[in-house]
Amino acid sequence: MGVSVARIRVLVVDDHRIFAESLAAALAAEPDVDVSAAGSGPAALRCLERAAAEGRRYDVMLVDADLGVLATGGARTVPAPRGAPDGAPGGGNAGGPVDGISLVAGVRSGQPHIRTVVLAERDDPRRAATALQAGASGWVAKDCSLQRLLTVIRGVLRDETHLPAALLTGVLRELTAARKHRTESEQLVESLTPREREVLRCMVAGLGRKAVAERLFLSPHTVRTHMQNVLGKLGVHSTLAAVALARRAGVGPAALTGDVVERGGQLA
Repeated sequence: MGVSVARIRVLVVDDHRIFAESLAAALAAEPDVDVSAAGSGPAALRCLERAAAEGRRYDVMLVDADLGVLATGGARTVPAPRGAPDGAPGGGNAGGPVDGISLVAGVRSGQPHIRTVVLAERDDPRRAATALQAGASGWVAKDCSLQRLLTVIRGVLRDETHLPAALLTGVLRELTAARKHRTESEQLVESLTPREREVLRCMVAGLGRKAVAERLFLSPHTVRTHMQNVLGKLGVHSTLAAVALARRAGVGPAALTGDVVERGGQLA
């Protein structure tokens, strides 16, 4: 009687069909790998939800760093990992660079047991650092060997983090800078009054002055004053800059349904 092999369930997410199918076929040839492919972020989420509902969750998700756009523009050639079947390279039309790291963050939040690895056409320390901050466990070149990719897949399941050696210094620099900026941003946010923090959370949620006034039971003039104070204390000159700083500091948006602040009736 043969010995059963623990199987690794892998989901490949890439909107270049030929690359995705070639990579899936190469991985499926491994005796301990079950693999599926999805051609978009929404399709990937549907696959994950369906698998979870059926009690056969994925273990690892491989995500294209440039997931999300096959728009107008010149064709680009996407290399398949060395070791994939012949004829694997494919192409597609691409517009400007769009990353799929939001998918990594969403999966990390909703199904934290899944390990994600970003597949990239080029080394980019800043984007690799962003991917790690979003919850990715690895960043791998699309043209790496199949054996290298399998090593990464098995490694992240042991809670290892995998980066190309050439990226390590740059990624550490980016993470250190991000931590410094977060600390500075947190200190600025701490200088706000409780009411100003509420207004800032509304700004992060995308609410305009009138909507903030209605939500917090304040006059538009009072909200305008609070917003001006927020910008001044944060040292920025626009709502967009204030929101960016707030997000660096970990300030989330005000919930938009059913949680009106009871003390909001008190004019500040």
